[in-house]
Amino acid sequence: MTRNPSLLLLVILLLDTEVCLCDDVLIEAGMSEEEVTDIPASSSDLKDSRKQILAAQFECYLKIIDEPPRSDPGPYCNRTWDGWLCWGDFAPGTAFQLCPTYFQDFDSTEKVTKVCDSDGHWFRHPESNRLWSNYTLCTEYTKQKLKLTVVTYYLTLVGHVLSIISLLISICIFSYFKCLSCQRITLHKNMFTSFILNSFATISYFYFFMGEQQTRKDSSQITCKILASLMYYTFCTNYFWMLCEGIYLHNLIIVAVFVGEQQLGWYYILGWGFPVIPAVTQAVARLLFHDDRCWAMNTDLLYIIHGPIHVALVVNLFFLLNIVRVLITKLRVTHQTESSVYMKVVRATIILVPLLGAQFILMPLQPSGRFSRAIYELFMNIFMHYQGLLVAVIFCFCNGEVQLALRRKFAQDRGQWMRRRLVTTDSHCNYHTNSSITETSRVTIGLENGPSNTGDGKTDGTTLALNGQSNGKRCSSEEPEIGEVLESSEI
Repeated sequence: MTRNPSLLLLVILLLDTEVCLCDDVLIEAGMSEEEVTDIPASSSDLKDSRKQILAAQFECYLKIIDEPPRSDPGPYCNRTWDGWLCWGDFAPGTAFQLCPTYFQDFDSTEKVTKVCDSDGHWFRHPESNRLWSNYTLCTEYTKQKLKLTVVTYYLTLVGHVLSIISLLISICIFSYFKCLSCQRITLHKNMFTSFILNSFATISYFYFFMGEQQTRKDSSQITCKILASLMYYTFCTNYFWMLCEGIYLHNLIIVAVFVGEQQLGWYYILGWGFPVIPAVTQAVARLLFHDDRCWAMNTDLLYIIHGPIHVALVVNLFFLLNIVRVLITKLRVTHQTESSVYMKVVRATIILVPLLGAQFILMPLQPSGRFSRAIYELFMNIFMHYQGLLVAVIFCFCNGEVQLALRRKFAQDRGQWMRRRLVTTDSHCNYHTNSSITETSRVTIGLENGPSNTGDGKTDGTTLALNGQSNGKRCSSEEPEIGEVLESSEI
């Protein structure tokens, strides 16, 4: 994907600013600067990009006027606006900034460079003799990143669909078996619901984001931003319901050992109510300070969401480690079975906490190489978008209570099926026995009243009688086998 050269030239002309086009991009597009003006530009793209560039230019000019000049001796390049980015006073060397976000096919993670000569002058391009900033990296790897983005997009969809299916199955299992009904399972179901809502919000956001990129309608962008806010809210609820799990276990095992059921109202406030605060704060901050399309850019404003999540993870880990300490002490002193049962429950939660927090642990460790960064982004997406599936597996499918309830249900259904099958087989045998006895009686009565002296009649009667006796013996011989089946199946 290459940059639209007509868009660049029109922006330059409208701003009346001297900017050097990236010749490498023009060569890649197979055009010369003279041919650029023959290509029409998208009016919506031009309008949006022009607004952003005008705002950036205005801020740059204010910065150039307000900042005091450098007082240190030695040559340095003066502050300037190159048409897209603002550059401050710089000592001889290579200055760099991240690529701007004015254009769709610009990679904002790549860098723009600008060289300051040893005599304190900005570098000029040898062909055009114009001041030149190197923007070539902004579009150089766009095609490769587009392929990676498509792969990541489908991985995200698959992960959230699998999460929704597994979590719905888990909630059905918890709701169906009354023996699993308790406060801890109620917290599980609320946490599962938060992951389901997050998956639906994420899928909807990606769907509207892709549609908004095609249509560029204001209504689509509004819907997209609302879905982004819902996605951040539900993402936050996932971790606060994990915190609720840790607090509940802490109160159950350490604080309220001799108390019965806990009041779950505070858990609902913490799990569903508190995440509203960072979600609404982040949405207002986005509208005021960084109102980009669909709020898709990674900005420092995301720390409004990530900050409380970091706190929840740290507090949860503290609670769980304290629980483990107490349980290990109890096991060493009393060897109580109850403590070992609690230990199994806590173990599942402790395993889940670092797994759900892996993306925040790995976030500062982003590699600089292109291949290693692609692998890093792939694993980060798996950690983020397959969390619902992971939660369902650890808290439901690997739960010993759930497995025991499923085995009992399977044995009960198998026993009922065997009973129905045995009753059906017994009725079938009784039917054939009664029919054979009736038929034998009819033949006997017929022989007593008027037996035929012909060979054919005798043969027929004898044959019918033998058939009746053989059928009776066959059914009677099956009855002990039925009893053996009943005894072996423990019905």
